[in-house]
Amino acid sequence: MTTRRIAAGYLLAALVGAGVTFAPVMTNAFASDRPASAGPFATGPEAMLVKSLQEIADSRIDTALSGIEQVLQANPNFRLAHLIKGDMLLARTRPISDMGETAGVGQQQISDLRDEARARVRRHLEPVPSDRVPKYLLQMQSEQKYAAIADTGKSRLYIYQNLGGKVRYVADYYISSGKNGSRKLKEGDKKTPIGVYFITANVPREKLTDFYGGKAFPINYPNEWDKRHGRSGYGIWLHGTPSDTFSRAPRASDGCVVLSNQDLDRLSAKLQVGITPVIISDGIEWVKPTDAQIMREKLAQHLENWRRDWESGNVDAYLRNYGRDFSSGNQGLAEWAQHKRQVNAAKNWIKVGISNIGMFLYPGREDLAVVDFDQEYASNNLSNKMRKRQYWMKDQTKGSWKIIYESAA
Repeated sequence: MTTRRIAAGYLLAALVGAGVTFAPVMTNAFASDRPASAGPFATGPEAMLVKSLQEIADSRIDTALSGIEQVLQANPNFRLAHLIKGDMLLARTRPISDMGETAGVGQQQISDLRDEARARVRRHLEPVPSDRVPKYLLQMQSEQKYAAIADTGKSRLYIYQNLGGKVRYVADYYISSGKNGSRKLKEGDKKTPIGVYFITANVPREKLTDFYGGKAFPINYPNEWDKRHGRSGYGIWLHGTPSDTFSRAPRASDGCVVLSNQDLDRLSAKLQVGITPVIISDGIEWVKPTDAQIMREKLAQHLENWRRDWESGNVDAYLRNYGRDFSSGNQGLAEWAQHKRQVNAAKNWIKVGISNIGMFLYPGREDLAVVDFDQEYASNNLSNKMRKRQYWMKDQTKGSWKIIYESAA
């Protein structure tokens, strides 16, 4: 009877806000027919920890304690595991009804660890959908081997592989993000930005303090869209944890995306400087691959129309591909149009080729996409090759897509 009182009260406290009945769902989560998409943690520290919580629910306290001790033997700095172990040892002397009744632990620490427990358990209750993809990955460029999708709402980073233009789920990892949530607006607000970004560097270990865990990958925040909206700040990185810390609370960074050192070690080989997209959302939207294909084909047709109109030499047709609020550097649409008319006056012919196209829908929006491609331009008096980036926005009244930003990538 005592162990059942411990299990019920303890697990209810661990899962406040999860909105599920713990024991039946957890039994399914670790059943032999668990979906293959459920993740890479079948024998990892997270799965072992969550499995121990399942065993507490089943009143198998000794088995749960043995599992937690195995986790700590391999990961002695895993504070959440220490908390659970302390609670189970305390339960041998008196009934407990709440996570974190271990003496000597501050209330904020307990709250943070409860949040971490909730995030980790939730991952195993809600496996990655095997028949859906993140809606943002419309098309990856050929050299983009992987894409990283961060869900700050669920404290999770998902990795997708580019297989001949199709994306395949590979792994996911627990993450910590901004203390004050997401949607960063200004420097010092301790929020994580939302948007489409790219890895810009791999900071050498010798340039890092222990705080970053020995690995750090900056992203290009603020990007073009952020700057357009006056968002400030800098130094948003994917990085690890101090050597004495296995993981941080779900909301613990100053805006960075933070992984455990062992997870970042696994991930780092997949991150390509200047190439890998890092899409940060506060809640991933999953769609059928066919729905993503429809969106991709529509946007690709608008891109082809733009290429064809430019090549035709018809400046009016070319300019119809641009939105009224278009900008590029210090130029608005009027300045851009004037410049293009002057340039085209000296052209007898134009050839424009585009290839290696990447398309990413912006998180939280149905009407904004980032498009990168290789451009090969030739005319009677000029030829060049460049990587180009455009932001396309859907006109809500007419339903067509227009370019609102363009520059060399």
